[in-house]
Amino acid sequence: MIECTCGSGFADAECCAPILAGERRALTAAALMRSRYTAYVRGAVDYLIATQDPARRSGTRAEILKFTKATTWLGLEIVAIDADGEADRTGVVEFIARGVTRGKLFAQHERSRFRRDTDGNWLYVDGELR
Repeated sequence: MIECTCGSGFADAECCAPILAGERRALTAAALMRSRYTAYVRGAVDYLIATQDPARRSGTRAEILKFTKATTWLGLEIVAIDADGEADRTGVVEFIARGVTRGKLFAQHERSRFRRDTDGNWLYVDGELR
């Protein structure tokens, strides 16, 4: 079994891989958070853009790609989850993502907000750094 890079403990083929491939959608805000982390690890820039609230998109495709290529990701820790059920319209996921960019270690501690679009897909809205 190849474990998913999101840290869920599940096999990649049953966790983030089918979401990134468009075979199924993230059912919860936490699942979207995990799949977005995996997208950063894999450099799946189009997925990152597609899963961010269109009104809140920042950075160009080239800028995001440059960041993903310059970063080695070391792990994701989910700290807290609020309103994350399959029936919820909004959700909050607090996480710590660790990595190294251009030789500098970092730990991004963020409380992220998510919402569902009119088709029921989860989108990343924004985050507050902790």
